[in-house]
Parts: sequence; structure tokens; C-alpha cells
Amino acid sequence: MRNWWSSVPTASPPPTVQPRPDRRRVRPVPGGPLLVEGPVEVVLEDGGTVTSDRFMVALCMCRRSGSYPFCDTSHRRSDVRGGSACQQPRT
Repeated sequence: MRNWWSSVPTASPPPTVQPRPDRRRVRPVPGGPLLVEGPVEVVLEDGGTVTSDRFMVALCMCRRSGSYPFCDTSHRRSDVRGGSACQQPRT
């Protein structure tokens, strides 16, 4: 086993380095949603929360979704100027 900060092999990780099972993988999709490994709890701007127990959750980045904060693929609609709806701020 090797430490992340050096190439010197060690018998075990230092006591301050602990595995983080609560971490989630997050992957942005260009022009689309933010994909998050679930389950998740999302805190909204007003302080309310919504949850999803799905194994993968798509969070809306364009705010055009009818089921915001979750993506409903509204970003796929083209804007009049030819760009993705997710690249244009919602007004």
C-alpha cells in the first residue's frame, strides 16, 4: 500500500486518513445536467429539501426542468439562437 503523498510503501494508512463511504461521485454533462451517484438529499434555495433514492440522479443545471431540481431533459430543446437551452440562463 502506498500513501497518496509519497511513493514510500506503508503497512497501513495514517490514523487521520479514513475512508469516506458518504462521498458521492458527481459528473457534469456538458450542456446538460449534473449527474450524482445516489441516493441524495438536495437542499433547495428556500431551505427545503428533496430526496431521491435512485442509484443515479440528474440535477438540472439550466433551471428549465418542470421537476426542478431534477432534470427532465428540457435542456435538449434548442434555443432560437441555435444553442442548447442549458447554456442559456432561464429568465
